[in-house]
Amino acid sequence: MLNVKFLNPFIDAAAEVLKVETELEATRGNLSLEKTALTATDVTVLLTLVGKVQGVVMYGFSTNLCLDIVSRMMGQKCTEFDNLAQSGIAELGNVITGRATVKLEEAGYKSMISPPTMISGMGVKISTLDFSRIVVPLSTDNGDIVIHLALRESPLGNQDKNFVPISVNS
Repeated sequence: MLNVKFLNPFIDAAAEVLKVETELEATRGNLSLEKTALTATDVTVLLTLVGKVQGVVMYGFSTNLCLDIVSRMMGQKCTEFDNLAQSGIAELGNVITGRATVKLEEAGYKSMISPPTMISGMGVKISTLDFSRIVVPLSTDNGDIVIHLALRESPLGNQDKNFVPISVNS
């Protein structure tokens, strides 16, 4: 089960990064528990953590919110969810997760992150994600970002050999 000490660094990091990179304010919604292997948003950015904290974090967006965020990050209007926009959203997930791992390390939980994986489409099956995870909606004036966290303290401490690759099937 996810410990709240692993939840708050991701919420705080997301709010900080969104404010700095996009000038969007984020407000946390109600937490829920989810157990499904299907994506529920237009765009999902997935990263894994290994080390003292291990597991998966996903960020879900609508396509319209992705375009708004990328437009704000680039300082110019982005109207198509092309390779550049996809790269921008993947990098946003990477920066948020990187910032969260800094916060985790400050609390004594050193971990590393994988490169981000971009998943496009609702209802895409992610075969190894049929396990419980905490879902945290972050509301902005332009739409919601949904953070999915399935993290735990590594029973073996700082072992990279615990890394299990995730396969994505449509």
